Amino acid sequence: MNKLCIRHETKSPWERRAPLAPIHIEQILQATNGTIGLQPSEMRIFPDDEYTAAGATLQHEPNDASIIMGVKEMPLEAFAAGRTYVFFSHTMKGQAANMPALKRLLELDCTLIDYELIIDDAGRRLVAFGPFAGVAGAIDTIWALGQRLDHEGTATPFSEITPAHQYGTIADAEAALRRVGLTIQHDGVPPTVGPLIVGVLGYGGVASGTNRMLDCLPVEDIAPDQLEATAQNGDLQKVYRCVFREEHLVRRRDGSAFVLNDYYQRPDSFEPIFARHLPHLTVLINCIYWDERYPRFVTRDDLEKLFGGKTTPRLRAIGDITCDVNGSLACTTYATTPDAPVYVYDPQTGNTHEGVAGNGPVVLAVDFLPCEVPYDATLSFGAALQPFIPSLMAADFSKSLDNCGLLPELARAIIAYRGELTPKFHALSRHL
Repeated sequence: MNKLCIRHETKSPWERRAPLAPIHIEQILQATNGTIGLQPSEMRIFPDDEYTAAGATLQHEPNDASIIMGVKEMPLEAFAAGRTYVFFSHTMKGQAANMPALKRLLELDCTLIDYELIIDDAGRRLVAFGPFAGVAGAIDTIWALGQRLDHEGTATPFSEITPAHQYGTIADAEAALRRVGLTIQHDGVPPTVGPLIVGVLGYGGVASGTNRMLDCLPVEDIAPDQLEATAQNGDLQKVYRCVFREEHLVRRRDGSAFVLNDYYQRPDSFEPIFARHLPHLTVLINCIYWDERYPRFVTRDDLEKLFGGKTTPRLRAIGDITCDVNGSLACTTYATTPDAPVYVYDPQTGNTHEGVAGNGPVVLAVDFLPCEVPYDATLSFGAALQPFIPSLMAADFSKSLDNCGLLPELARAIIAYRGELTPKFHALSRHL
């Protein structure tokens, strides 16, 4: 039986998550005769004594175990020969920043298992923090809206909201948002702000977290073709939500009908059309996948036209939860941190200014949002991961990958096995 150790996180001082909570440790040890170590940490959301009470043993050197588990990327000096490491490595696409770590793991004959690759037979991710990015991003974007309106001298109940990391649990944040919602239902929002319309790009796991928080407000859902009429005549005592799918963001260049599969297979055949909706939105929250093959949804030119007139646009805040720097939204020019989460993007100059003052939208661009809700995120992530741990601890890594005894979901998540790239990831060798 392999000994497993949970290491303390070192990538960011904001990182308080863990892959497993004490309750998961207790249940795993009840189901196995294994040993689980814990590298002490003063930052981790669950204190060390809760883990030891659950049966974990404190272990100052994680590499004394054969399996080392964390959340975020690990530094080169953290690796030791022949060990198995389980974490979000961000290497499967050949990401340049993390190729030195992958190269070091190969040199040391290590095995690398990446949470992002733990999928079912249909390719659906089984272990993820995505919804919690949506939760934290929505809270922070609503907070940013309140801060911007306060700066403009417009009093709204949104000023009562704080950043996500200041709430102990998601339930605390939901309670605060419901109080705001009751005030809106009773008093409405000022006509200089409303009707208040929130646009949500995407409908996957991240968007589900965003919508969970928006549902605490008096939300009414509308379709994109209702935006203009709602912006003119909507109810000030409601918050309108408009969800945008791919067909609302792009169209075929040749004018033929939109087909989703064509968009993902031949994105260069499409052009963006989303900018026509920007004048009707108060808030934009971006939750949709994007990479450089696809058209950009919001360009600098789009924002320059919107903010270049004589009147103040409706659009106050943009929460870019995907945080693709210089990606789908031109205003996301750098990633922020929870202690300074927003900046104003000036479309006329392309410059940014930390805070909420200036010409242009307030942009939220924190690139590790789930760390702002570490309690709930750890409990949920660990519950999804827990069923795979007994297989991991019982595996015989001295045997071939096909015969080591790992569950198929874990075997598929292996990028490197005993110092060799697995067949699915042989192409990564060109990035090393």
